[in-house]
Amino acid sequence: MEMVPSEGNQFVSKEIQNAAEEPRMLCIIQDTTCAKRVNERLTLNLPASTILSTLYKDVAQKAGYVSGTFGLVWGNASEMEPLDHNREMSLSDSGFEPGGKRNFLQLTDKDGEQPQIASDESGTADSSGLDDSSQERFIGPLPRDATAGCSGDYSSPSYSYSSILNKSETGYVGLVNQAMTCYLNSLLQTLFMTPEFRNALYNWEFEDLEEDPVTSIPFQLQRLFVLLQTSKKRAIETTDVTRSFGWDSSEAWQQHDIQELCRVMFDALEQKWKQTEQADLINQLYQGKLKDYVRCLECGYESWRIDTYLDIPLVIRPFGVSQAYGSVEEALQAFIQPETLDGPNQYFCERCKKKCDARKGLRFLHFPYLLTLQLKRFDFDYTTMHRIKLNDRMTFPEELDMSPFIDMEDEKSPQTESCTDSGAENEGSCHSDQMSNDFSTDDCVDEGICLDSTGSTERVLKPKSMLTFELFSVMVHSGSAAGGHYYACIKSFSDGQWYSYNDQHVSKITQDDIRKTHGGSSGNRGYYSSAFASSTNAYMLIYRLKDPSRNAKYLTVEDFPEHIKSLVQKEKESEEQEKRQREIERNTCKIKLFCMHPVKLMMESKLEVHKDKTLREATEMAYKLMELDGVATLDCCRLVKYDEFHEYLERSYEGEEDTLMGLLLGGVKSSYMFDLLLETRRPEQVFQPYKPGEVMVKVHVVDLKSETIASPISVRAYLSQTITEFKQLIAQAAGLSAEAMRVVLERCYNDLRLLYVPNKTLKAEGFFRSNKVFVESSESTDHQVAFTDSVLWKLLDRHGNTIRLMVLLPEQSPGTLANRTLCQKVGDDSDVPLDGSSGNRKSVEAILEESTEKLKNLSLLQQQQQLQQQGSSNSDSQKSSDTSDFELIESPTQEADSNSSLCVAADNRELENRIRATAGSSGGASSDPCEERSDSEVNNDRSTSSVDSDILSSSHSSDTLCNADSGPLQLANGLDSHSITSSRRSKAHEGKKETWDTAEEDSGTDSEYDDHGKSKAEAQYLYFRTEPCSQDDSSLDAQKCLVVHVDKRITLAAFKQNLEPYVGVTTTQFKVFRVYANNQEFESVRLNETLSSFSDDNKITIRLGRALKKGEYRVKVYQLLVNETEPCKFLVDTVFAKGMTVRQSKEELLPQLKEHCKLDLSIDSVRLRKKTWKNPGTVFLDYHVYEEDISISSNWEVFMEVLNEPEKMKSMSQLAVLTRRWSPATMKLGPFQEVILESSSVEELKEKLSEMSVIPLENLDFAKGRGTFPCDISVLEIHQDLDWNPKVSTLNVWPLYICDDGAVVFYRDSTEEPMELSEDQRNELMKKESSRLLKTGHRVSYSPRKEKALKIYLDGGPAKDPGQD
Repeated sequence: MEMVPSEGNQFVSKEIQNAAEEPRMLCIIQDTTCAKRVNERLTLNLPASTILSTLYKDVAQKAGYVSGTFGLVWGNASEMEPLDHNREMSLSDSGFEPGGKRNFLQLTDKDGEQPQIASDESGTADSSGLDDSSQERFIGPLPRDATAGCSGDYSSPSYSYSSILNKSETGYVGLVNQAMTCYLNSLLQTLFMTPEFRNALYNWEFEDLEEDPVTSIPFQLQRLFVLLQTSKKRAIETTDVTRSFGWDSSEAWQQHDIQELCRVMFDALEQKWKQTEQADLINQLYQGKLKDYVRCLECGYESWRIDTYLDIPLVIRPFGVSQAYGSVEEALQAFIQPETLDGPNQYFCERCKKKCDARKGLRFLHFPYLLTLQLKRFDFDYTTMHRIKLNDRMTFPEELDMSPFIDMEDEKSPQTESCTDSGAENEGSCHSDQMSNDFSTDDCVDEGICLDSTGSTERVLKPKSMLTFELFSVMVHSGSAAGGHYYACIKSFSDGQWYSYNDQHVSKITQDDIRKTHGGSSGNRGYYSSAFASSTNAYMLIYRLKDPSRNAKYLTVEDFPEHIKSLVQKEKESEEQEKRQREIERNTCKIKLFCMHPVKLMMESKLEVHKDKTLREATEMAYKLMELDGVATLDCCRLVKYDEFHEYLERSYEGEEDTLMGLLLGGVKSSYMFDLLLETRRPEQVFQPYKPGEVMVKVHVVDLKSETIASPISVRAYLSQTITEFKQLIAQAAGLSAEAMRVVLERCYNDLRLLYVPNKTLKAEGFFRSNKVFVESSESTDHQVAFTDSVLWKLLDRHGNTIRLMVLLPEQSPGTLANRTLCQKVGDDSDVPLDGSSGNRKSVEAILEESTEKLKNLSLLQQQQQLQQQGSSNSDSQKSSDTSDFELIESPTQEADSNSSLCVAADNRELENRIRATAGSSGGASSDPCEERSDSEVNNDRSTSSVDSDILSSSHSSDTLCNADSGPLQLANGLDSHSITSSRRSKAHEGKKETWDTAEEDSGTDSEYDDHGKSKAEAQYLYFRTEPCSQDDSSLDAQKCLVVHVDKRITLAAFKQNLEPYVGVTTTQFKVFRVYANNQEFESVRLNETLSSFSDDNKITIRLGRALKKGEYRVKVYQLLVNETEPCKFLVDTVFAKGMTVRQSKEELLPQLKEHCKLDLSIDSVRLRKKTWKNPGTVFLDYHVYEEDISISSNWEVFMEVLNEPEKMKSMSQLAVLTRRWSPATMKLGPFQEVILESSSVEELKEKLSEMSVIPLENLDFAKGRGTFPCDISVLEIHQDLDWNPKVSTLNVWPLYICDDGAVVFYRDSTEEPMELSEDQRNELMKKESSRLLKTGHRVSYSPRKEKALKIYLDGGPAKDPGQD
């Protein structure tokens, strides 16, 4: 036999070499003889010279049938004759196609009889046990039952708890999921169940002196494995392992790829094991070798290199192919299938010295002992530009024969001159991206024998029969590309039983459960099969070589090395200690503890005391807990039962100091319905006993003369006591006379009840555990009048309804705290004058007189200007023509109270600046330049506003959100309650008067209030008292802050009237803003509403600016720029009034636009239209009247649109549609063009579009835009994603629903073909579109999920940036 040299100076038969060069036929056989096997696929990869009879024998062996009892026919060419099993014709002569192309065959009945099953004794069955009864052969769809760990949605895995066995039955321990560490748990359990890895890890010994055990990854893994093998727990934590990785708690919330974790962990272990016996452990167990070659097809010259790998990535569905591979064998064959380099991809041959056609591919030279296969289920869909998961079905056998895929180590033929051994330089570092997975199917692969590297110079030939691998771990992913859940199905080498390791749950499973992880939903492997398949499928497979000489068994506890036995003992003691601690925790009472500390006032803590401790011991613990040492002695303290919610002392424990706390508290509970209070006394005092059944009463003594209410005195009484006895008890405690005493019970908020029946019991009067009463014992005649008319009732009523507000005045407010007496209103006897310095008051008076004179001059000047403007104006509008939100500041002399005329600006310089600004701009200047500047910094578009640009008003509440950052909040769908529907259009056709849907708005203009916001009825609650802010309050400027005590039933109108002297202007010239905890401000605008929603210490900001009058609404005006990148631009704030026409509002608006926005427009060249978020809506016609035809509300926004031609909208029956042409040939969108329709007819729309675009009517397609205006969409998606040419005749029905103006419609020429794009052009266009859509703030087709890189830190953790603290 002729021998030829091969690599490594070995000689092989030339016949073997020729066989290696022979083309191979990939045969895929479907068994149609049985319904159970109709979805089964058998895969054979045979040389082209194989004869048909040999094919039948091989199929019989694979299928477990007797050869000759079945037939084979072509599955994709019915016209071809069946294959004769007796013929000696080769596969190539029988029509089989070489080069990896799939030859589909069907296994059928012969002569109407089913195939005979081959028995084990016959020897025809497959040696691997793949007979008909073997469960692993079934590859069809299976019902998704609730078997533990193998089905169910990833977000809520359904466990069959009847099959989840406890530790004593399964013998295995689970791992606790920290948050999203299921991927880590699955890998750790797989490594633990690998005998060779576990035993090698046990043999490694940790050196305490060399490394910190907390950061030692091998030691923490070793410790975890010991716990998994010896612990009695159901599941154990992995926090110590992740801490050794250098991870913090945030890493627990990051889910990573399990294959990525495997690589990173192996790299970390290799680094940690350097210069130890385990230094090469990973490579010995997991590393294989392959050849990456390029062979010239002209001269045979081959350039190659040797690469190493730790896992083999297998493609599920090749790029550009609609059908997925059906089995692991198919994917492996595709992995090694070479591709031809031709055309522009020709290879430069160093021998030929020119570019030549060549074959490029991979050949396996050596398989590792532990073979890891990664099924590449995560891919990128270039159609949708999204990351996707492929759920296609891919079967995998329990025993995998790798001999068809091995190549003998290539003989060094004379042509092979270029060689690099990358494996020698980068051992174990080969990554999946070094492997080409997109191969053509037009070449063969070499078949030979495997040379196993044993570490010595001598190499031993390993026959094919020794390349059988058995499956022992399937790592399953359930979910999508966006996230999911991992668990592992692992076979124990001890008993051959499969188990599901699903975090802390470990359960037995069957072969049926393994088959469910193949994926898919049926035998169909079409393009769309993945979309409807189960999302639970295998992601990583680990096989072990069947080699009795190397296959190890798990080390038993008796066989542990000495250092592992010591670790086991240490962990056992730690577990026992933890168990004892848990026992203590179960017997510990945990209850809230309060203490009225003599120095620190009320303190709160948690008292943890063992149930067997006595009350005396618990008191000592509480004494130390509340830090009373040095403040009070232990014998001056006691624990009492306390109800913190009702502030009620339930009982004391006299004589029970030696009682156990478990008995005293009623046992150990998770929570108690009561608390404990550590009560203290002075040495000379004696503790008062608190008996069960007593009620606690807080007594407030009222002094009618000084109108004061004293702090409470605590009194304990019985519910059975009468009112007379109760009065005597109070008299004794408060030192009052019981005969003249009046007792008032406050049962709930503002519910005052006079207790006047002497013999009535406290229980009958409604007393409860904790009560509040007011007592008054004077000789006045007030008790002779009815209670509700008495001074006592009024005082208590005022006390219960008075709140304390912090009012921040504007900087230019002329009123100051020092001149409060000057600003006192006549007849306001409820106010208490504040003390002020007479020296300061005199200087203030001088400033006020000067300011008053200037304000008079200003008022006269502005009145003259108004008269001149009215005389020269021919406008039919009777509304104010002010271009500002400020009206003329009226002279304080016009007020009825002469004292209030002095309450004007005290800061002369600021007042003069305001006067000059107002006079120069007809009142249009801002009253607070600093405030305007800050607003413009937040929103550049608002710098031209003539009013406070952050003032918004709401139609749903009396307050208005002030949010300059994002503007008013809108509904998510961009619609509001005032949208005009098709009914509005139908009414227009009927010729009826249009009445829009309105939501009755009340901006303080209720009919019971006059134009000055004053109540027409006599105000009942006018209590209003002020005092200066405390200088200690650093959060407020005491010079500008006012503390106001006010009855919260007062209306906003009356509240503003009382604030007039402090602000220095009339109520119409300032606005009230409520400040919330997050510093957001709401303007209060409804004058008839009370302050009932306010509470103590709420903050209020006062700002200068014209308040709205009756029937007025603040409106924000935006410019609509349909063809600009940002189509919505803020212009100005203005005021629209009820009864004003649209034309009148335009007349008022245009001067403001000219002054503040530099827009000089004519009234007929602009239109106003509804604005709903960013969407343009109904066009407002000039004759429409606000509140009659147009519903107007607070927080209203409108679009102002500049017209390029005269207005075509003349009637409400017309419809204005914004259209845009899409040109597929150029991949571009045209500008927006408005189309005015006379009806809602689709035919009319198409006719108008055809006329405008010159597209023939029969070729015109249209579609409605999606989302908010301008309905941007990527040019890569518009052609197929929109619903083109809906089958409707009118626009106002589904799926169009075009019922109002402003809808966006795209149109195209149906005969225009889309531009052909190369991959580079598509990628470039995709980048441009993503950038464009991001700038416009619209949806981007592809937004990659930002994932935190998975890292394991060998030095204990990442370096922190010192600046990030």
